Order: sequence, then C-alpha cells, then structure tokens
Amino acid sequence: MKKIIALLLALTMVFALAACGSKAEPKNDLEKIKAEGVLTVALSPDFSPMEFVDSSKEGQEQYVGFDVTLANYIAQELGVKLEIQAMSFDACQTAVSTGAVPMSISGYSWTETRAENYELSDYYYAGENETEQVLLIRAGEEDKYNSADDFSGVIVGAQNASLQQEYVTKQLPDAKLQTIGDIGVGVMELQAGNIEALAVAIGNGKQIIANNPDLVICEWQFEVAAENEANVVMMHKGQVELLAAVNAALAKAYDAGYYGEWYEAALELAASESAIEVSVED
Repeated sequence: MKKIIALLLALTMVFALAACGSKAEPKNDLEKIKAEGVLTVALSPDFSPMEFVDSSKEGQEQYVGFDVTLANYIAQELGVKLEIQAMSFDACQTAVSTGAVPMSISGYSWTETRAENYELSDYYYAGENETEQVLLIRAGEEDKYNSADDFSGVIVGAQNASLQQEYVTKQLPDAKLQTIGDIGVGVMELQAGNIEALAVAIGNGKQIIANNPDLVICEWQFEVAAENEANVVMMHKGQVELLAAVNAALAKAYDAGYYGEWYEAALELAASESAIEVSVED
C-alpha cells in the first residue's frame, strides 16, 4: 500500500513540474504577438506617400511613409516591437489570408470582398490619398480622354487585387484591363506605350507625376463611393481580439490628431531625394 501511495505522489509531482515548466499556447494572434514581443506587418513599398523606401537607410529603418508610422504606433500601443515584411501588394493579402502574417497595412480601401475574407479595422484617414481615384495618362494626350466611352478598347492598367482594379472593371467595362504586379511597373508600362492609362489613388498619382513630368492626371475620374475614401488595416479572419486592439489604437490616434501630422510628414519624406518606390518580387 505504501508503495502505491509513494508512486502516486511521485506521478503527481512529475505532472505538477511539467505543468509549471510549460507555457500555455497563445489562443489567438493578439496573445501570440504579445508573447513573442513582435508585431509582423506586411506591406508593399511601392505606394508613396503611404509606404516606400528611404534609400539613405538600411534594414527595417528603410521603410517609411504614413502606413509605416501607423504600424509603429500600433506596435507601441501593444507594447511590442515592429517587424516589416515587404512583399508585393497581392502577396500581402495572401500572407494575411493564410496566416503567414497577422496583419497588413498597405493603403487598403474597404471593399465588400475584403470584408468577407478578412477582419478589417475601422477607418483611418491619410490626407487626400483615397478621396479621388484617377487615371494617369501621357502628357499631350489630355484631349483624347474626356469620358468613359473614350476608353473603349483602350488598355488600362491597374494593380492586381486593388480597389483601382475593381473600379476599372465596373466603371470602364469596355476598356481592356491589364493587371500589374506593382505601381512602379505600371508607370514604366505607361511611359513605354504598352498601356494607355494607369489607375491610381490621387495621393499616389500626385507623387508619381511629381517625379515623372511626362505623365498627367486625366480629367475624367472614377466615381468614388464614400466607403472607399479612407483606409483600413487588414487582419486574418476571426482574429477579433487583435481587431479590437487595433481599433482602440486607431481611435486613440484619431482623437490625438496624429493622422494629419503623419500625412504631412509622409509627403515631405516622399519629396526627398532619397525616397524611392520599390518593387518586390515574390
């Protein structure tokens, strides 16, 4: 009998020590982020002033822009460090969908499709960046395009998996849509004459023509729905705890009036000689 009791006591101690020596697995992305002390954010650095590269810096410090400032702020509010993973725009969305990264902040507009497949944050406001959706065309061709009908049979480029792609499809149904991996390639395709127009957000469009005087903004513009005039943070579907934490950070930043400051700083950085938009191959 004494041997049985001793054995039971020994087994109890083994299980107790094992329980003390092991940590419970994180239940969700928010717990995992806090346990690891790192928030990993995917972005596509080809979209100034939202996210681009400062060529005078290296490593994580090279990524700058409004969304990078926002990502740093969210990480700070969570009490963790920020790690940027640069990839193409469509790859960012795939990475979140598969759970490879918990979050992407890359100039996303709210769309019904995204709302069905991801957790989308409350809106944040990056100046005028999304208030208008426009077409870039070559300088000297302004008179060719004054209405949607003028784009019938015309090759129009738009970034793959972007709001601009949806707008071209819906509002220029007779145009020939050509999807591109990143905006920098689209600019070169337009300049080379391989496409006749490139759909972009107004903020990004102004940055592009500032560096490419051979391009102009077309007088005809897309009709922009109210829900597309701001941006959202994208997270893996079902991660409501992380969503709540991000929304709390966004509300705090909004109340503090940070968005305007961040946008002006991003515009200043985008105008510097060391600012470049980088295409990322996956």
